[in-house]
Amino acid sequence: MTDIRQPAPPFPSQQQQSVPGRTAPMQPRPDHGEESYAGSGRLSGKAAIVTGGDSGIGRAIAIAFAREGADVLIAYLDEDEDAEETKRWVEKAGRRAVLVRGDITDPRHCDEIVDRAVKEFGKLDVLVNNAAYQMTYDSLDDISDEEWNRTFDTNIGAMFRISRKAVRHMKQGGSIINTTSINADKPNPGLLAYATTKGAIQNFTGGLAQLLAEQGIRVNCVAPGPIWTPLIPSTMPKDKVESFGKQVPMKRPGQPAELAPAYVMLASDEASYISGATIAVTGGAPIL
Repeated sequence: MTDIRQPAPPFPSQQQQSVPGRTAPMQPRPDHGEESYAGSGRLSGKAAIVTGGDSGIGRAIAIAFAREGADVLIAYLDEDEDAEETKRWVEKAGRRAVLVRGDITDPRHCDEIVDRAVKEFGKLDVLVNNAAYQMTYDSLDDISDEEWNRTFDTNIGAMFRISRKAVRHMKQGGSIINTTSINADKPNPGLLAYATTKGAIQNFTGGLAQLLAEQGIRVNCVAPGPIWTPLIPSTMPKDKVESFGKQVPMKRPGQPAELAPAYVMLASDEASYISGATIAVTGGAPIL
């Protein structure tokens, strides 16, 4: 890999109105590995699903997977421009890209994602449950039932449903990778609902790894620290965006491209004895 851009705060004042946000308005633009990630065939011939694959961490995963030889289904909410850009990079790597638009809080759509992948690729080897929703609140009274339920339905409910459907099509050697967070270990009080779901994801991962071990399907999770994605300016106040990432020892947020190698490793056959693990990518903030 060549050098990844690693900007540090303070960042320009910015905020987006729609969630989960768009890539184009971000200053600086995130680095998804477009010019830096070089593959070596570690996922040759595999078929993968990446939820939230239109931008941020999901785009970086999709690009890396494609350059490692995998075909990728990119599930996303409604960010068509970002999704098309991710598709372009996957196809530029010589792999197939399938876009599936829709809301993963709808159980039927969760099934449709897996059905489409199996129809298009003829199999399913890797599932990356990466899509997430968050919003910042300073008071418990500000969090409505609707907000709480939306966060859980998006972050953990959909993960359960998509995994349940995917396992029916996975063979020995399959891999499920869930995106948890440093918030699972060090919950941010302003992200109460989000942080709670991330703790649930880590427990879900550990339990499912044990449940599927005899089938030869591995289940792991990656715990990012502060990562510079569209979710940040679309869900956090301007002052927190300006200083985003300053709280970790490296004093900067990670770029999406800096997470992709962890997902590649867990998806590859090289990780054949790794299951139930949490890989921390946190800029030096320990998860113990």
